[in-house]
Amino acid sequence: MKASSARLDGLGTTIFAEMSALALRTGAINLGQGFPDTDGPAPVIEAAALTVRDGGHHQYAPGLGIPALREAIAEHQRRWYDVELDPEREIVVTTGATEAIAAALLGLVDPGDEVIALEPYYDSYVAMIQMAGGTRVPVTLRAPDFRLPIDELRAAVTDRTTAILLNTPHNPTGAVLRREELEAIAQLARDRDLVVISDEVYEHLTFGAPHIPIATLPGMRERTITISSIGKSFSLTGWKIGWATGPADLVRSVMGVKQFLSYTSGAPLQPAAALALGQDASYFDEFRARLQRQRDQLCEGLASVGFEVYVPEGTYFATTDVRPLGFEDGLDFCRRLPELAGVVAVPHEVFYDDRAAGRPLVRWAFCKRPEVLDEAVHRLQRLVN
Repeated sequence: MKASSARLDGLGTTIFAEMSALALRTGAINLGQGFPDTDGPAPVIEAAALTVRDGGHHQYAPGLGIPALREAIAEHQRRWYDVELDPEREIVVTTGATEAIAAALLGLVDPGDEVIALEPYYDSYVAMIQMAGGTRVPVTLRAPDFRLPIDELRAAVTDRTTAILLNTPHNPTGAVLRREELEAIAQLARDRDLVVISDEVYEHLTFGAPHIPIATLPGMRERTITISSIGKSFSLTGWKIGWATGPADLVRSVMGVKQFLSYTSGAPLQPAAALALGQDASYFDEFRARLQRQRDQLCEGLASVGFEVYVPEGTYFATTDVRPLGFEDGLDFCRRLPELAGVVAVPHEVFYDDRAAGRPLVRWAFCKRPEVLDEAVHRLQRLVN
């Protein structure tokens, strides 16, 4: 009996599942997986509760998403980035950003196509490029600043390249691509007639470095699929409400796949997601400021333990080099850490093809309550005491 297809070869269990299971088994503080330990805005949650209780959205939503949410997404892009979208043709609501990424890659990549991705990469990129039959071509962001090596990017493009998969703000490094880096990508995409798939789920979580959607650059709107969700910006990761936006022909390709994955999901949550996107600017400012304080708290704590800390410009995550504490292998360190200190983190190594580049690096989530971060740092002191 055939137990699995070749599409799954080498993928195994995600590192997030492994580390979260380790946290549960040992009672360790989980600074590995990027989910907050506080809930999202009370009015948004109350709106969802009312929808569930009062009915009206308990059956299938339209495959593209309910009109109110598509209109809210269009207004969000207009409000923040001056991007005009047709809610009827240029937006599709998805089961989180993960489904949007999957549908974009399956809908736009043929077997043998090459897809350039910034390394280290979110693990679903690897899986979905492989399932689409594409070839992953890494361009590596390296410590300490994790800037885009533009010459390496240009050298990575071949006649088989069809897409560039971006992630900015970037998980796991926390880098936010600068305008000049995005302009170099855009020039390459225009010159070589490439599609850009841009994962921007951390768009509202930047700290002093502005988020610039690549679709806003000249000539890029017509060749870019932009992906985001409410999960990160509103601490509602379990709702799994995401979207993909872009020109109608590319969105049709995404929807062409999405209809055979989930078709539709989260119908009772979609009206509340629309409400979330309409929050006042003060909400986003306060949320960003709180996350920045938590970033600084954790980074200072990790530095006090003795790690070399790379302070992120965005996302939920800070990166450290574990070698100053006498460890050489981040994967081995993370597997031992729950027993050594009662804390869970995630190794960078699993997000690289060039595993040596990520071997000493570890990712820590700071989207946790201050008292939890304090306790985690207190426990980590065991490594040096």
